[in-house]
Amino acid sequence: MATYMQVGRLLGISARLSRPVAVSGYQSAGLHWPSHNTGNTGISNRWPQNPLWVVPGRTMFVQTQDTPNPNSLKFLPGRTVLEEGTMNFASPRDAHCSPLVRQLFRIDGVTGVLLGPDFITISKSDSNMEWKVIKPDVFAAIMDFFTSGLPVVNEDSKPSPDTAPSDDDDEVVAMIKELLDTRIRPTVQEDGGDVLYRGFEDGIVKLKLQGSCTSCPSSIITLKNGIQNMLQFYVPEVESVEQVKDEEEQAAQA
Repeated sequence: MATYMQVGRLLGISARLSRPVAVSGYQSAGLHWPSHNTGNTGISNRWPQNPLWVVPGRTMFVQTQDTPNPNSLKFLPGRTVLEEGTMNFASPRDAHCSPLVRQLFRIDGVTGVLLGPDFITISKSDSNMEWKVIKPDVFAAIMDFFTSGLPVVNEDSKPSPDTAPSDDDDEVVAMIKELLDTRIRPTVQEDGGDVLYRGFEDGIVKLKLQGSCTSCPSSIITLKNGIQNMLQFYVPEVESVEQVKDEEEQAAQA
């Protein structure tokens, strides 16, 4: 008798799990993610905010994931975006090498695009432009592009190998680059951003933030409490970490 009751409970659970869940007008495939609200546990929840987006008649699924920057959102197409590294596009004129990015910049409110190995981070102009207005166009652009079979970037365009080992690197620089590649960049990319190495001089490591990190309110905390502390722990020669900005970024924030 107990066995029949256990089977009945299992069948009931199975039925609930297989029941479709509606998400913002699209139907998900019965998946349910934990709540994005982690309370006061202090634990970062990296589950996608919107579980699954499906367009009828298509076989591609796109997820979204919040980032620490309210003006940046991470899109996960479930496909390989770049074979390696990341590529940042701060304006439409930078997108000449990527037909996908050119299409995304045609969407009203999109001000920046970061391509990663398996994600696309979209940045919008400001808090007045709501994501619920931009999302449908971004989903459509991503799915239309990947079903077209076109390359994400032109064959002659590749990510900048800023942390690649060089014969000119001394032991300290080599260690800094290795830490950036193996410990720091993967974590930052989880939040839809990236960090590029721009030099080491007089104890100061110069880094450029990209994607969701560019205008993030907590970017200084990330630099000082996160990246700087880790580099100083492993490389005593590091005295501080400074952010390097392009002229366009400085003009935009002026």
